[in-house]
Amino acid sequence: MNLNIAEYLALGLMDAALLLSLYRLLRGPSAVDRVVAADTLSVIITGGIAMLAWLLHSVLYLDVALVYGVLAFIGTVAVARTIEGGRP
Repeated sequence: MNLNIAEYLALGLMDAALLLSLYRLLRGPSAVDRVVAADTLSVIITGGIAMLAWLLHSVLYLDVALVYGVLAFIGTVAVARTIEGGRP
C-alpha cells in the first residue's frame, strides 16, 4: 500500500487530534469537558475507520464506522442527559 503526501498528512492530523482529545479527556477540569472530549474521540475514531475503509478498498469498514458512530452518539446523549440532571 503506497500512500501519498496528502494521506500521510491526513493520518498525522488525525493522530494529533486524537492525542489532544485524549489529553482533554484525562485532564479536563469538569465532567462536561470530558463528555465533549469523549464525543470528539468517537468522531475521530469513526473518521479513522472510514479512512481505513478507503485505504483498504473495503466497504465493510464503512458499515462498522456507521454502527460505531450511531452507538457513540447514543452513548454521548445518554451521558449528557445524566449530567444535565434530566430524565435518566
